[in-house]
Amino acid sequence: MDKMFKIERKSEILRLLEQNGRIGVNELSTLFNASRETIRRDLREMEARSLLKRTHGGAVLAVAAASGSLEYPLGVREIQRYKEKNAICKCAASFIQDGDSIFVDNSSTCIYLVEYLPRDFQITLITNSIKLLMESMESEHPNLMTVCLGGFFHRSNLSTYGAIAQKNAVDFYPNKSFMSCAGIQPPDQLTDSSILEVDTKRLMIDHSQEVFVLADHTKFNHSGPFFLSNFFSIDYLITDPKSGSAQFAGLEKAGVRVVRTQG
Repeated sequence: MDKMFKIERKSEILRLLEQNGRIGVNELSTLFNASRETIRRDLREMEARSLLKRTHGGAVLAVAAASGSLEYPLGVREIQRYKEKNAICKCAASFIQDGDSIFVDNSSTCIYLVEYLPRDFQITLITNSIKLLMESMESEHPNLMTVCLGGFFHRSNLSTYGAIAQKNAVDFYPNKSFMSCAGIQPPDQLTDSSILEVDTKRLMIDHSQEVFVLADHTKFNHSGPFFLSNFFSIDYLITDPKSGSAQFAGLEKAGVRVVRTQG
């Protein structure tokens, strides 16, 4: 529970930095009702992961994160909008059945899915995410069989990619695939940020019995640089309550079942 609160606190610190550019220790201490030493420890840990740069009495957004690059490193993305992503993963896990084989991509949104897999379920997890492998190891799920797709190592994304990953992926036909995207753009387009991994995701979309896209509200009406799929290729979209019903028209027309998490 303390780990969860710490992640939520860091997520909010990052949001405030993105919004304001800088933040003070005293301000954060008051906001979170936490000691200044607790806040300083959070800032030290975040600086060690290049999420921010500490200053006298506070912190500023790290140069790398503020540069406006196409995609933040995974270390940044995994704590952005933590509460929304965590709730989305909890909802997504409710669709998994005993005996399922599932593909889960390397997106920051899907990282928390392993935490909610029922421990009495026999599940085969196929992934190109090194981070997800680490999460599955820490979960010590007794009935989880994990399959890692090989390939070249993407250091920033902690994932595998390339021809080897695709060659491995061809052999699998999962019951369900869970993945995210960079943007959901009407009238009929899902886009992604990484050209290195998009082909593996497309292959899993084609091979899966059901495809679930996990996306928080910021993905709507946003476009990434690479086409991933049209709406007709997916079965479910799971999002948070901040997404508006007006944004679902194209998805629902394509037969996608849209599910919003609770609060």
